[in-house]
Amino acid sequence: MDETGVLGLLEELSILLEDSKPVFGKNNMRQIDISAAFEIMDEIRDTFPSEFSQARQIVRERQGLLDDAEAEAARMIEDARSQAMTIASEQEIVRISQQQSDQIVADARELERQTRAGAEDYADEVFGHVEQSLDSLLNNVRRCRDRLNATTQSSR
Repeated sequence: MDETGVLGLLEELSILLEDSKPVFGKNNMRQIDISAAFEIMDEIRDTFPSEFSQARQIVRERQGLLDDAEAEAARMIEDARSQAMTIASEQEIVRISQQQSDQIVADARELERQTRAGAEDYADEVFGHVEQSLDSLLNNVRRCRDRLNATTQSSR
């Protein structure tokens, strides 16, 4: 379920409260179908763990990509060193090999840096979305409480 599903459930709960009948002689108390209210609340609770689980899965996948990039960089470095040692018999070849090795290392580090930055940006974006969802939910809960308090105070 996405953010609009949670908002829909909160709206449904709000409507349930607003449409409920007042208790005879007490306008600040309402009669509601408690099972319907609990069912809506359970659906809302069930939604958030899946979003958190999705965010954690994304972070794990990004970490896997970073680990793979680091392993590839290490393999490339080792390959470059191995090549340099194999052809080290002549000074010019050694110099060229060292330059290539340095370039491969620099490229691997840059690839690692870019991959890490991309993964961190993506994780930040996902957490931003989760934060927005939670902020929206919190605002809706506050609004429902304000309505409830306003109804309670106006009936006193």
